[in-house]
Amino acid sequence: MKKLYYAPLEGITGYVYRNTHKKYFGNVDKYYLPFIVTNQTGKLKSKELHDILPENNKGIHAVPQILSNNAGQFLKMAEFLEGYGYQEINLNLGCPARTVVTKKKGSGLLAYPEELDRFLETVYDGIKIKLSIKTRIGLESPEEFEEILGIYNQYPVEELTIHPRVQKDFYKNTPNLEVFRMALQESKNPVCYNGDIFTVDDYKKFRKEFPQVDAVMLGRGLLRNPGLGDEIMEGKQLQKDTLRAFHDELCAGYQEIMSGDRNVLFKMKEVWFYMGQSFVDADKYLKEIRKVNRLSEYLSIVERLFGKCELVDTKL
Repeated sequence: MKKLYYAPLEGITGYVYRNTHKKYFGNVDKYYLPFIVTNQTGKLKSKELHDILPENNKGIHAVPQILSNNAGQFLKMAEFLEGYGYQEINLNLGCPARTVVTKKKGSGLLAYPEELDRFLETVYDGIKIKLSIKTRIGLESPEEFEEILGIYNQYPVEELTIHPRVQKDFYKNTPNLEVFRMALQESKNPVCYNGDIFTVDDYKKFRKEFPQVDAVMLGRGLLRNPGLGDEIMEGKQLQKDTLRAFHDELCAGYQEIMSGDRNVLFKMKEVWFYMGQSFVDADKYLKEIRKVNRLSEYLSIVERLFGKCELVDTKL
């Protein structure tokens, strides 16, 4: 059975966004939560705690993601999350941000295979729930991944999600499908693909080349077109009235938990950075959205955008 997952994006795909997305769109089998950074105290920030609470993820198959290079802290956090009923957590070995990489976290840990191996050995010896991994293929060179994959193969990884770029690529260049092909052949664990699936056509091309892959993780593609999962699985094209209802409820949800126009607008501007790409000739309105400082003015701009601009025809 083919599955679609929603990749986490820090600052956007929190519980308000996930719940609103789940209400208006379907065909997402798992939502991965924005990463939690472990610390010595083993405690979560208030924002992180609210994001993982079961009452904020009702009806959603949510998978918390952890960013860490300290096995003891990781296991402590895993136990904490297990206490909230989670049966799977995900290790982030893919984040390419320099602030993360310089601390040997995310994709930064991939540059130290011996440390990575020791970390995983300790974690898999101590963890009581399922552990999946999201990874890049190296720090600087695709050739690094053969050794990295050999390390992953020593452990019972629930699912290995591979974004076939190296850290220095960030999101530039194109995914290295030859390295992914090698990984698919050599991995002893189930493999999920992630990277540059923005349209139904992208998905079909990938599926034609890799029909044996059961799971695909979507990120920026779903942020651009929240209905992409429905289009892929059911051929159900995004409708403007549905997107408008999604937007309005999302904005209202942020107003409920945030004080002041500025905080709500910051969130909605992040959403429009991606979602604006679903509209034709919307640059004028998107520029206004970027500059607006008052919520009432923002809602007026959105009203005009939805009234004047049509959605990109994804069937073209």
